[in-house]
Amino acid sequence: MSTENVTKLVNQLEQVLLGKKQQIMLALTCIFARGHLLIEDQPGMGKTSLSHAMAQSLSLSYQRIQFTSDMLPADIIGVSIFDKQQTQFVFHPGPIFKQLLLADEINRASPKTQSSLLEAMAEKQVTVDGQTYPLPSPFIVIATQNPSSQSGTFSLPESQLDRFMMRLSIGYPSQEAEMAMLKGDSVNISALPSCLNAMTLTNIQAKVDSISASESILKYILALVTASRQLADASGLSPRASKAILQTAKSWAMINGRQYVLPEDVQTVFPLVAEHRMSRASLLQSDNFSRVILRQVDPNL
Repeated sequence: MSTENVTKLVNQLEQVLLGKKQQIMLALTCIFARGHLLIEDQPGMGKTSLSHAMAQSLSLSYQRIQFTSDMLPADIIGVSIFDKQQTQFVFHPGPIFKQLLLADEINRASPKTQSSLLEAMAEKQVTVDGQTYPLPSPFIVIATQNPSSQSGTFSLPESQLDRFMMRLSIGYPSQEAEMAMLKGDSVNISALPSCLNAMTLTNIQAKVDSISASESILKYILALVTASRQLADASGLSPRASKAILQTAKSWAMINGRQYVLPEDVQTVFPLVAEHRMSRASLLQSDNFSRVILRQVDPNL
C-alpha cells in the first residue's frame, strides 16, 4: 500500500471526523495490524460515525449492534431453531457474521453478553450447540464504550479488555472543526466511495508482518513489558500484549512510509496497547501507567 493511498484514506475519514487525523491514523494502525479496537469517550464524540465511515471506506460488510442490559448472547451470535420440514435444528446466524462489527456501548451489556465475543475475537469463529461456524475474513470488532463512571455501565472483564489490541480516545473537536459541523459541513457516510476492498486490506495486513524490527527494538519492547510487571498498583503486561506492541509498531511504521520500526513507533503505540491492560480504570481517569514506564525505560538499550 503506497503512502498516497494511506493519505487518501485518512483524508476521506477526516471529512467525517474533522480535525482528528492522529486518532484516525491510530485506528487504521490497529486494523492494519489485524487487531480489534476499543474506543472510549463521552457520548456524541463521533465514535459510531468513525466506525461506519471506516467500514464504508474499506468496502467491508458492516453491522452495528446497540448493546443493552437485557441483551443475550444469542442476540449477537445467532440461534438454532428446529425446522419441522427438515426435522432438524437449523442455525440462524446473528449480526456478528459481518466483516466489521460495531459493538456500540459494549459496557452497557452484562458481562455474560460481553463474553459472547471472546471466541469470535480470538479465534474468528463462534460455537453454537457444539457446532463451530467460521466468521467472515477479515473480521474486525470496533467497540465503543462510555466512561465507566457513567450510570448503567458494566466494567469490561480483563479477559475481554485483553482481546482489544488498542484502546483509543477521540476527544473534543477543535473550535474550527466544531464550527464547520455547526455550519452543516457534514458528509453522508453511506455515500463515501471505497478506497480499499477486503482483499487489499488482507494484503496490507500481510505486509505489516514483513516490516523489519531490529534486535534492539525487540529488547526495548521486552524492557517495557518487564517494567510493567514490576510497577506497583498495575497489572503486568502479558506475552499477548508484547506481540500487540510489536505488531502495532510495525503497522504505524508502514502507515508512515517506512519498512522498519523505530523506537518512536513503539512509544507512539505503547500507551494505546498497554494502558487498558494494566488498569481497569476509565481511560479518562487512568493513572497513565504507560507514561511512567516510557519515562523509566531507556530506548537505547
